[in-house]
Amino acid sequence: MAQPESPQSAPAATGRPRPADLLRLPPTMPVPDYDGGSLVNLMASLIAARGGTAVAPQLRTLPAAALADTTTLVLLVIDGLGADWLARHAPHGLLARHRHATITSVFPSTTAAAIPTFLTGLPPQQHGLTGWFTYLRELGSVMTVLPGHPRYGGASYGSAGIDPARLFALRSVFTQMRTRGFALAPAHIAYSDFNRALSRGAEIHPFRSLAEMFRRARRLVRRPRGPQYLYLYWPELDRLGHEQGIASPAALAHLAAIETALADFLDAIAGTDTLVLVTADHGQLDTTAADRIALDDHPDLADGLALPLCGEPRAAYCYLRPGRVERFLDACGAHLGERALLRPSADLIAAGLFGPGPPHPRLAERVGDYTLLMRGAAVIRDRLPFEAPHTMIGVHGGLSAAELNVPLCLLRP
Repeated sequence: MAQPESPQSAPAATGRPRPADLLRLPPTMPVPDYDGGSLVNLMASLIAARGGTAVAPQLRTLPAAALADTTTLVLLVIDGLGADWLARHAPHGLLARHRHATITSVFPSTTAAAIPTFLTGLPPQQHGLTGWFTYLRELGSVMTVLPGHPRYGGASYGSAGIDPARLFALRSVFTQMRTRGFALAPAHIAYSDFNRALSRGAEIHPFRSLAEMFRRARRLVRRPRGPQYLYLYWPELDRLGHEQGIASPAALAHLAAIETALADFLDAIAGTDTLVLVTADHGQLDTTAADRIALDDHPDLADGLALPLCGEPRAAYCYLRPGRVERFLDACGAHLGERALLRPSADLIAAGLFGPGPPHPRLAERVGDYTLLMRGAAVIRDRLPFEAPHTMIGVHGGLSAAELNVPLCLLRP
């Protein structure tokens, strides 16, 4: 197996002001390193290594030249696997032993923004998908973007006659690469409207278990027809973190199961010219009841909103009612105090928090007037009248090292 390489160096000087400085963020709020140390840059290296042309700088510690001669590149995304959490709970495990670097996710540090980056190579600034709940003005609805349903429930994109490929108009990494591509995803999402739209050009392989995911990947690795790229997505650690806490015994036991299955996979593909890259879309941090803020408990906050809070409970987009802006700002100061930073969403875009490059034409519509950046482990939620209460212990989406920093591990059979 490959030996661990040196960790990622400090961000390179670019001469540009940092988003944290422009937004006056405290030192406890790190920001994505889009200049060469983020998921965006990892995808740039992979796209270029498979013959494509990336729009972002390549990963500083892993340029395309280091990958291009390998027959099979496998990217395994373990949803919810934070770098700090991995180092704390499995410092001598398989993944920690093969850690190449710690890189950053995107903002917001959440599946709904990071998975589109894995599938398109673009930062949220350019792909325009900004959180679990996203207001799509063109549909006149707040949507759960990945499942593709209005927040209040009802028909999915396809069932409503909406073609998500036309709706999002994003080019997948599989069509940017000049080699065969495969997308391995859990059976319940493998052929979803969203996954099919953003996995165009890939051969999709569904699976129903960790063992089946690696079994399907093994078959593809063992029968290459020239250079190829495999994308594997495993969501179970994230689910356990949400339900039981990322520090729970169940989450720690599942990490051990992942490492065991990965070791078996590496043994099964021994002798092939393969590099397995393991990373995550984000990490998690655990919350307590004291960290959870319910908008129902603050009617003067809710009174200033024209829409339900969008985005994420750790990074909430606020759409304000005309004439209520000052009252809303005052209410935030009175009720949230040091638990949140309130910033104009236009400032987040201008500062580059969503990434570099020209903004998506609808980005401003999708991030509201103001954004609540929650501090510590605080979360803020509102609930539609008929939504069932849903408490998550492990959360993500915000600007903390636990959420933002993810490992990049390199393993050769």
